[in-house]
Amino acid sequence: MKPYSDACDENREPILEVIRQEFSACRTVLEIGSGTGQHAVYFGRQLPQLTWQPSDIAGNHPGINAWRSEAGLDNVPPPLQLDVSRDDWPAVCYDGVFSANTCHIMSWGEVESMFRGIGRVLLPGGVLCLYGPFNYRNAYTSDSNARFDAFLKSRDPASGIRNFEDLDSLAADNGMRFRQDHEMPVNNRLLVWSRQ
Repeated sequence: MKPYSDACDENREPILEVIRQEFSACRTVLEIGSGTGQHAVYFGRQLPQLTWQPSDIAGNHPGINAWRSEAGLDNVPPPLQLDVSRDDWPAVCYDGVFSANTCHIMSWGEVESMFRGIGRVLLPGGVLCLYGPFNYRNAYTSDSNARFDAFLKSRDPASGIRNFEDLDSLAADNGMRFRQDHEMPVNNRLLVWSRQ
C-alpha cells in the first residue's frame, strides 16, 4: 500500500509550472524531505531531462520506493538517507535543490542545519526552490496560515511557519542570493535562491 498525500496532488501542477522554468538549466536535483514520494515521481516524469534524487529519513523510504517501483522511471534513483540535522550529507553535489513543506515541521535548529547542508551540496550557479507557507516581517499572510501555525505549535512548540527574512539571512550566510518569490495557491509561496 503506497502512502498518499492530498496536498501533493493538489500543489504539484502549480509547483511544476515554476520549477520547469527555475530548473531549466539544471541536470540533477536533490529533493529534501521527499515524504510519500509522490512529488519525486510526478516531477521526474514531467521533467525527464532531470535526474530527480529523492531523500528522506529511513522510515519514509519504503513509501518512496513503492511510488518509484510503480512509476518505473530511470531518472528517479532510490532515495538517499538524509537527516538534515546530521552532518553526513551526500558527497555528491547538485545543480538544483527542491524542498516542499519542510521548514514549518522542523525545529529552527534543523532549518539552520538544512541550509548549511544545502550550502555544501549546491553547485555554484545552482538553484534552491523552497515551497510552503511563509511569514513576512513576522506577519501571517492569511488567517488560515495563522490557524495552521497555531495547530503546528500545539503539536510541536519547536515547529511553526518561518519568516522569509530569517530564511533569506540563512541562505546568504551559506552562499546563496535571493532570486524570486512566486505566489502559489492556498497562501503558499515558492522561494528561489541561487548559489553564488
